[in-house]
Amino acid sequence: MYREDIDGSIAHAVMLGTQGIIPVEDCEKIINGLKQIKEDITSGALLIDPDAEDIHTFIEQTLTARIGDAGKRLHTGRSRNDQVATDIRLTLRKECEEVMDMLRHLTDTIFNKAHENENTIMPGYTHLQRAQPITFCMQLSAYVSMLERDMGRLADAKARMNYSPLGSGALAGTTYPINRAMTAELLGFDGVVENTLDGVSDRDFCLEIASALSILMVHLSRLCEEIILWCSWEFKFVELDDAFSTGSSIMPQKKNPDLAELIRGKSGRVFGDLMALLTAMKGLPLAYNKDMQEDKEAIFDAIDTVKMCMTALDPMIDTMRVIPENMRRAAAEGFINATDCADYLVGKGLPFRDAYKATGELVALCIKEKLTLETLPLDMYKNVCELFDEDVYKAITLETCVKNRIKK
Repeated sequence: MYREDIDGSIAHAVMLGTQGIIPVEDCEKIINGLKQIKEDITSGALLIDPDAEDIHTFIEQTLTARIGDAGKRLHTGRSRNDQVATDIRLTLRKECEEVMDMLRHLTDTIFNKAHENENTIMPGYTHLQRAQPITFCMQLSAYVSMLERDMGRLADAKARMNYSPLGSGALAGTTYPINRAMTAELLGFDGVVENTLDGVSDRDFCLEIASALSILMVHLSRLCEEIILWCSWEFKFVELDDAFSTGSSIMPQKKNPDLAELIRGKSGRVFGDLMALLTAMKGLPLAYNKDMQEDKEAIFDAIDTVKMCMTALDPMIDTMRVIPENMRRAAAEGFINATDCADYLVGKGLPFRDAYKATGELVALCIKEKLTLETLPLDMYKNVCELFDEDVYKAITLETCVKNRIKK
């Protein structure tokens, strides 16, 4: 967070000099000194002292050691409270942008995999029971929609967070003639936090981002759970590249979807980060309390975990091999065209509940005779309902079911 701390301090110094609160020559020394410190830390020429109280103190002390008394003027009209609140907003703004970029790329990867399989028929499930025929494109596109909403939530949280608390001071502002709008503009904020007490005492922006990340991890976890199922021999709808699977130490036939399992497990870690933030904030009186130092570990861990999961999931899906014939075979079983059979009768004029009952009788008959709706003879159809005709066989093909039901 040293970059954000230095950027915030430079903006503060520019404002102090412009407002005549500190001499212009001291302002220039401070700005040049801070830029050099930033460059030195980035290059490794300056190592952060692990014994320093915090990064903010280290930078200010280093500045003063380098430029003398001018460095002591930097903190004029500022408290550590509004300084830290500004730094964390700047850091999270950048992190949100990075997460959204990664999420956008992951969404594109899933979208591309979906549209490679526009005509790949598979069973759609409810209660993990085969329900109706769909395409693999439709299945994956559902996750595209979820992830697009996740991007929207992160963008909304970022927009609400993008207001500057700098100038709030410890809690009640400052007597110096500062220009908060100037520092807000210099730092790319959309405005200032109007109430200075609010500016230093709340971390709801951390809560909101952690909540958005938790919902994102719910979606990634659900997708990984499906991939885990699809990889099993009970389904065998997809096969993961060896780079994202491992074998068993004792069972030579095993190919375990480890990475998908790990992402599913990591979701709990992000949920825990959200709960830690909620618990830390829930009983705090205004304004600042030391409990709020717990915000950074939790929110940064949540961000790091989400980024790590997306980094792994993106290429895993990109290289995932789809097995259309297995999906088609599964879709052909389980009478998942029964609803379409009932709809066929409705189209012939039969009330839906009567059509539903008749189709139920047909399914029971198929099970008894070890047949499917596609192979059941027409005379058996007519024994149940005279409205059936030869065109029923076309109406209940999986291709017809999918074509008639799925709308772009």
